[in-house]
Amino acid sequence: SDRVSAFDHVLGTIPFKGQILTEIANFWFEKTKHIAPNHIISSPDPQVLIAKKAKTLPVEVIVRNYITGSLWREYSSGINGQYGFDLPDGLKKDQRFDEVILTPSTKAEYGLHDEPISRDKIINGLVDEDIYSQAEEYALKLFDEGKQWADKQGLILVDTKYEFGIVNDELIVIDEIHTPDSSRFWVKDEYEARFNAGKPQKMLDKENIRQWLIDQGFSGEGTPPELSDEIRVSLAEHYMELYSVLLGKKFIPSTGDVEKRVINNLKNYGYE
Repeated sequence: SDRVSAFDHVLGTIPFKGQILTEIANFWFEKTKHIAPNHIISSPDPQVLIAKKAKTLPVEVIVRNYITGSLWREYSSGINGQYGFDLPDGLKKDQRFDEVILTPSTKAEYGLHDEPISRDKIINGLVDEDIYSQAEEYALKLFDEGKQWADKQGLILVDTKYEFGIVNDELIVIDEIHTPDSSRFWVKDEYEARFNAGKPQKMLDKENIRQWLIDQGFSGEGTPPELSDEIRVSLAEHYMELYSVLLGKKFIPSTGDVEKRVINNLKNYGYE
């Protein structure tokens, strides 16, 4: 849907967000199915995915190549070691790691916060070690594929989260991958100059709205500010730009009566 949330609060809607995320996710699921099996059955509408019902793993596997976002906010406030290893001292905001790192989190129920967790805690009570090791392997391979493609398109895949589930005893990728809601993307040719000058990166993802909320003094506690039309349109434009650059084609919005269109497309695909 076009609904947008951040810091565990539903904020409102972003124009065409649902279509953009669905089409980008479809692109990646098709492009990476040789790396990891996924839950997609079909996509009968620009905003609909028909997917296999999976038993969801209670953790998210987050792959990071740079220190930014929530990890930077934790690190800069003195929090370290929450993932079972310590980050080195002296890192700067948006600095690239020598190697990608995994920073998993619990998958909380809606309205509750996901929490950082170590690998040891995951395999000692939450997920069988063999299954979690496979999830880690899939995540690293998927990230590498995404990073290489983004680089060719003039982007940096900064970090991303992957969700997994079990269907018929097989581990598969679920939810979405490499979308602006699940991943961070920066403009590659601006990275070095902005980093060296200590300036924010040009972001084409959901972090724009998180930063806007922080600038308004909100980071999860209390009542979030109402989204202005300006920030709604701005985020939609960032999502459309990412779509065009990442997929190499212009985004064509599907307009009109969305509910009627969805129902008709589902019927045409045999879903009543």
